[in-house]
Amino acid sequence: MSLISAGNLSLSFTDKPVLKDITFSVEAREKIGLIGANGAGKSTLFKIITGEYVPSSGFVNIQKDCTISYMEQHACSNSKRTVFDELLSIFEPLFKIERELADINQSLDENSPDFNLMLERGHFLNLEYERLGGLTYLSRARSALIGMGFTEDYFDRPVELLSGGEKSKLSLCKLLLSGADFLLLDEPTNHLDIAGIEWLENWLIEYRGTFIVISHDRYFLDKVTNKTIELENGRAFIEKGNYTRYIELKKERQKTEQRSFDASMKEIRRIEGIIEQQKRFNRERNYITIASKQKSIDRILENIETPEKEQKGIRFSFKSSLISGNDVLLLKGIKKSFDEEFLFENVDLDLKREERCFIVGDNGCGKSTLLKIILNKTTRDSGRIVFGTGVKIGYFDQTLAELSSNKTALDEVWDSYRQLSETEIRSALALFLFKGDDVYKSMSSLSGGEKARIALLKLMLSKANFLVLDEPTNNLDIKSRQALEDALNEYDGTMLIVSHDRYFINSLATRILHLKKDGLESFVGNYDDYFSKKQETENEIVPVKDRTNTYKRQKEYESLKRRLAGKISRIEKEIEETDERINELQALISDPDNSSDYERIISLTDKLNSMIQFQNERTDEWERLSIELEELSEGENYG
Repeated sequence: MSLISAGNLSLSFTDKPVLKDITFSVEAREKIGLIGANGAGKSTLFKIITGEYVPSSGFVNIQKDCTISYMEQHACSNSKRTVFDELLSIFEPLFKIERELADINQSLDENSPDFNLMLERGHFLNLEYERLGGLTYLSRARSALIGMGFTEDYFDRPVELLSGGEKSKLSLCKLLLSGADFLLLDEPTNHLDIAGIEWLENWLIEYRGTFIVISHDRYFLDKVTNKTIELENGRAFIEKGNYTRYIELKKERQKTEQRSFDASMKEIRRIEGIIEQQKRFNRERNYITIASKQKSIDRILENIETPEKEQKGIRFSFKSSLISGNDVLLLKGIKKSFDEEFLFENVDLDLKREERCFIVGDNGCGKSTLLKIILNKTTRDSGRIVFGTGVKIGYFDQTLAELSSNKTALDEVWDSYRQLSETEIRSALALFLFKGDDVYKSMSSLSGGEKARIALLKLMLSKANFLVLDEPTNNLDIKSRQALEDALNEYDGTMLIVSHDRYFINSLATRILHLKKDGLESFVGNYDDYFSKKQETENEIVPVKDRTNTYKRQKEYESLKRRLAGKISRIEKEIEETDERINELQALISDPDNSSDYERIISLTDKLNSMIQFQNERTDEWERLSIELEELSEGENYG
């Protein structure tokens, strides 16, 4: 039985349809990615599920015992609490048990007539306390906060002193620990650095419940989801698989739809030719044929499905007006401190022409500050900065602070490039989806995504040969991120970029720079190369055995072995189910009834190849995990 089933959902705002006849279901343990352009209706769909919005038509049925938690429902309203107390507030059922157990222990008296009853009640409460996670809730709370990037000095800090981003992260911690079996996550990776995102990924991979997550982070979606729903033009398109698999299937679907449409139109043109020929004969029986053929056309038109038009995305390119020298930027011994506590020191960098360097590191390590030091927008304590010959800088500020709030979109761009005509500026704005009266919108009324597009347009017009970009994909939907990637991949200049978008980094990077307190650590390649090398380095470090913690480590190893065994069991089930599906497909391909249907045979063969490829991948994963479990079981050193 489905946890959630929705049928023919429609909703309009001020006569503008947002959702049109959407039907979908959610099964237990499904991990669903909800994608679509900004404004496609993703958050609206969440609010229909939670009951905040009532659809214009259609229904949503939620299984009676399904407990749904929505990220916004756990906003940190009590600002007087400390961060740790605010997080612990979700464990109130455990606190009630603790208080009752304390009362029972205090009241126990062997001479009391209620002694046996109290003893039985105490036993029941102890079992319930353990079942609800009472033995581990404090460690889980600490782990969640640290995983989200909160250091221990934050634990006693009042919530009212947190930034908006920090409150969002605390809200996410509460959601993850709420114990709900169904989560609605709306952009959970916002405000998280890469370490925080990776912690969240691991948590969601191990999560035994169900969730739907709205995200533009393609790397994240690939890691944690097994089903994808895309909202486009008010409709819902659904496929099994993560983001990358969905895109593959979407392309196949679009090709099939286009082929079917083209075949139908070709048939219509053929019949129309016959009709024209019959008209020229101009006899009564010819008009009977014409009427018959016209009915054939009408039947085709009645059943034909016009391929869905893709929503327009931004289209642009970066071009430099001149070529810089081979040496673009030299940093030597850069140091920066705030209130006698240094952010970083000994920062060295030798950046060459056409390099694409990405700076990564924990939130607060000073990545944006380093960019501002390079651009002379912030002072440095010490060190040297040297730019090469002919370097022209273009800067994207993630805060968008350099955009005016009291101008129109047209004036914001035109005031920076007065040498261009109004027609040229309007044409450029059209590339970034500002058309007609949109160019007269006030900058203060624009969304974050719209402002980011204006900033990117100004960057494009600068024709700089050295792009310094601070989190350029923030506020952009997936299509806009893809357009930015495409433009930067064609760019002939040099790039220095701060980003936590690993998909974006993988598409562009030639070098990764990890910023730490003691300087920049350089890795050649993209993010996956960097991550692999970092893992190798960590695995080479052999920890010293601490006898006082041997029991703890042994428990951790046993827990790891159980998780591995669980994964192996799940993969074995997937392999078994895939075997059955492969046998079914092979039987259909061998069926004489299908042998004359060429398109069906091609479709079945493609599905069979996909299933075989998936089977091989799962088998390889099973072998890898089995070897890992075997090695873990044979190991005697728990340190």
